[in-house]
Amino acid sequence: MRAFACAFFVLGLLRHSAKADSTINSLREAAVRWDGELPCTNWDCECAFKHQRGCCCGAPDLVAVEDQIFIRMMDLSKRLTQLGDSALRVTGEKVAFTASMSPSVHCFGPFTRNKPIPYDSISLNHGRGYNPALGVFTAPCSGLYSFSVSIYSKLSRAGDRMYHKVQLMKNGEVIASTWEDNRDDSEDSASQTVLLSLQRGGQVYVELLNSRQLCGTIKGLNTFSGVLIYPTSE
Repeated sequence: MRAFACAFFVLGLLRHSAKADSTINSLREAAVRWDGELPCTNWDCECAFKHQRGCCCGAPDLVAVEDQIFIRMMDLSKRLTQLGDSALRVTGEKVAFTASMSPSVHCFGPFTRNKPIPYDSISLNHGRGYNPALGVFTAPCSGLYSFSVSIYSKLSRAGDRMYHKVQLMKNGEVIASTWEDNRDDSEDSASQTVLLSLQRGGQVYVELLNSRQLCGTIKGLNTFSGVLIYPTSE
């Protein structure tokens, strides 16, 4: 073993000399022929002579340390998330919004596909979860939310067909809806209120079904609002 250690010491001294290549080759051949006891069972001759470090006994230890660090970092991340959720429950996250459709003399629709209703007149948007450009609320934190939607439509002439259907959507799935399809009424209104459990990043919006329309939109009668009742853990 002493001779084997000396060979590596000589290799280090001659690494930058002009005869280093021939010396390395000689040492490689000597190492391959070595039949004595090795310091560990994971010896990689080619690795040792090409890279020197990270071979033999040290490599498994380094891999084990890396695994331990990764596990501890993941645990720390989980604990930080739990701490943040606990802080939200103690301090209270303020999330609430109310928006309505701007007054218009034109009907909204009909369209060839379902379309989110643009509640673009915002009176409240705590937590900045509601996006008026998209008409979509995105939950800034996990929790139990309450959402309300009010629908109003008025036809300009008696006998025209009242034909609309509006759906409250959660992550692309229908949660609640309201509709009208008759020629008896020239004016109609409805409302829905639901409680929804959302994960952070979950989305809620209101859409008008394709080929249908809302007319005579008057300020404050077509509204969409929501509020965080209490936060929950992820």
